[in-house]
Amino acid sequence: MPAEYIAQDAEIAPVAALIADATRAAMLTVLLDGRALAAGELARMAGVTPQTASAHLARLRDGGLITMISQGRHRYYRLSGPEVAQVLEVLATISGRPAVRSLKQSRQARLLREARTCYDHLAGRVGVELYDALLREGHLVESDDGACEVTSRGRDAAAAFGVDVDAVRLRRRRFAPACLDWLERRPHLGGALGAAMFERMVALEWLARGTTRRAIEVTAAGRAGLEATFGCKELTCNTLVTSSVAGGPASARRATGAPGEWDDARQQGNGGRA
Repeated sequence: MPAEYIAQDAEIAPVAALIADATRAAMLTVLLDGRALAAGELARMAGVTPQTASAHLARLRDGGLITMISQGRHRYYRLSGPEVAQVLEVLATISGRPAVRSLKQSRQARLLREARTCYDHLAGRVGVELYDALLREGHLVESDDGACEVTSRGRDAAAAFGVDVDAVRLRRRRFAPACLDWLERRPHLGGALGAAMFERMVALEWLARGTTRRAIEVTAAGRAGLEATFGCKELTCNTLVTSSVAGGPASARRATGAPGEWDDARQQGNGGRA
C-alpha cells in the first residue's frame, strides 16, 4: 500500500539515521566539548579502526553535522555548530544511561554531572545553579519562548564581570536560551551569552578543564567569584574544587562530607562493585 504523502517542514529521517549509528553517535558525543579533534583520536575513542572512522566522518560531514579544519597536512573535525550540540543534548534527555560498571566510570559520571561543557557553555549542577542564581538575583528574566533577557541589573553585573552584552547580542546565534540539562533535568544558560560567560570564567581561572573529557572543575577563586558576582550560594561542599588553572593538570579534591564514588556506583544500581 503506497504511503500517504505528508507535508514536512524538514527531512528529519536522513539526519536521524546519521546519528542513530553507534559509532557516529560516539564520535558526535566526543565532539560535544566544542574542540576539534583528529580522525585518529576520534577512531580511538569510538573503538574503531582509522579506516572505519574515516568512512563515518565522511558521512557526518556530507550530512552537515560536522566540519573539517585543515592545518597543513593535518585534518581536524568539530561539530558544525551549536544547533547540532543542542540536538544531541535533547536526545540525551530522553535516552537511557549506560550502566556504571567500574570505579573509574563512576568517578567520570560524577565529574560530568557536577560540571561539564555543553558545546561551548557551562552545564551540569554548577551550570544549573548559576542559571538559577541569575534569575533569583534579577540578572535575567525568562520569556514565554524559553529564552532569557538581561535586565539592567544584569547588564551592569555582566559589564563588571567583563562581558559586553551588546557585543554578545551581535553574534549570529540565539542570544540567551534556556538549555535543558540532560542530567539535572533543569535548564542552564546556553546561546551566545552562555558561551561568552563560560569564556570569561575560563579566562579568569574560575573554571579549569579536568582530565575527563568535557569535565569542568570549579577553582577556589571561581567558587568565591561566582558567589560574590552572581549570588551562587548553592555551590556547597559537593562542588569539586581545584587549585589548578585553566588548561592545567587537574588536582581536584572532594570536600569533607561529599558523597563517595562507591556511593555513586550504588545509586546507579551497581551494588557498589568495581
